[in-house]
Amino acid sequence: MQATEAPSAAKPCCDCRVLEFLDSSIGKKVMVALAGILLCGFLVTHLAGNLLLFVGGPAFDHYAELLEANPLIPVAEAGLVVLFLLHIALSVRAKLANNAARPVAYAYGADKGARTPGSRTMTVSGSLILVFLIVHVLTVKYRVGGSRGPDLFAHLMGWFADPLYSGFYVLALVGVGLHLSHGFQSAFQTLGVNHPRYTPLIKKLGLAFALIVGLTFASMPIYFGFLGGAK
Repeated sequence: MQATEAPSAAKPCCDCRVLEFLDSSIGKKVMVALAGILLCGFLVTHLAGNLLLFVGGPAFDHYAELLEANPLIPVAEAGLVVLFLLHIALSVRAKLANNAARPVAYAYGADKGARTPGSRTMTVSGSLILVFLIVHVLTVKYRVGGSRGPDLFAHLMGWFADPLYSGFYVLALVGVGLHLSHGFQSAFQTLGVNHPRYTPLIKKLGLAFALIVGLTFASMPIYFGFLGGAK
């Protein structure tokens, strides 16, 4: 008589394990990191296009027309919205989970030595960036306000001529720089790139990236708004 094999315990499916990982604390941090890196890539491409402002109105308006005529732009914009919302939602959830796991702050500020201005202001800078994005979309994409003409270049120059708008723009870019200065290196650390040899280099690259992106974006309202570069 042939012996029958005892039924083996059901193995968890691969999809279930992936979902469990994504729902875990480290899984959420990995998704925040990946979303942040993708958003850094968007910042670089967006910055490259905006630099055409310094070339002049015709060049920038031609660039804007090419973007508007591209049928893939609505898909890319929808993807960016999802990416931003995912990054925000997961960041807030991870923050709340960390606070719940450590409800009492370290005594005598023992952890302050390892913290940076960027890491201490992530919530504030993130909130500032969110407000700026809303204002930026309203004034650039939907062209709310403005006073100089129908072309996007002239429309932007009209906004940059407003010192309150340009001042807020610069302030928001300070927030972007602070956010990137910590978020860049933190994303790579979350993804496992954490080694005594490489971590200092990644931190320096993150600081350089934050300075370049923040200062270059901020140079536009400073030059066209406060220095009268559009005249």
